[in-house]
Amino acid sequence: MRGPTYIAVAGNIGCGKSTLVDFICRNYGVEPFFEPNAQNPYLVDFYGDMKRWAFHSQVYFLTHKFRIHQELERQRSSHTVVQDRTIYEDAEIFATHLKRQDYINERDWSVYQDLYQTILNSLRPPDLMIYLKASVKTIRKRIKLRGRPEEQKIPTAYLKSLNELYEDWFAAYRASPAITLETDNLNYLTDLVHRIDVLKTIKKYL
Repeated sequence: MRGPTYIAVAGNIGCGKSTLVDFICRNYGVEPFFEPNAQNPYLVDFYGDMKRWAFHSQVYFLTHKFRIHQELERQRSSHTVVQDRTIYEDAEIFATHLKRQDYINERDWSVYQDLYQTILNSLRPPDLMIYLKASVKTIRKRIKLRGRPEEQKIPTAYLKSLNELYEDWFAAYRASPAITLETDNLNYLTDLVHRIDVLKTIKKYL
């Protein structure tokens, strides 16, 4: 790997982000960066009244991810970092979904977008963005297999909406070199051919 690098891994719930981050780190000898489980002080209120607290909750997530991104920028000056989920996804996917569901009104959305664009103007993007794609059927199967109780009741319609937003966002993404990995039938943990293909694909951009 040529010099310090900032790699970002993006994708829907259950598409294999954490698995790929672990895979990259084992093969290149770098440290993974998973988002700390900081408690959003609005989260309980948000689940009780989404329309009332969606804006507050998303602003918290955005500012929290901004601090994480800044820290990763500092770290990549001395060593390679690999991030699981990005600030772009917070705004382009999850906040946008809430707006489409009318949980965020036009005035608050305008403020949120101004804040997001201001943050983007101050960020240096990742050196490589890896987007993982998976069908809703595959995602549901993986969610069931990993058995996290809080994920088992996620509506299929929600996963489908997120997939559509991911497709729209990544189609327009131009901030850095980017690659797409179709993960429905990709098994780079046990299949040698898949493993070699993934490593070759990533290495070309580094």
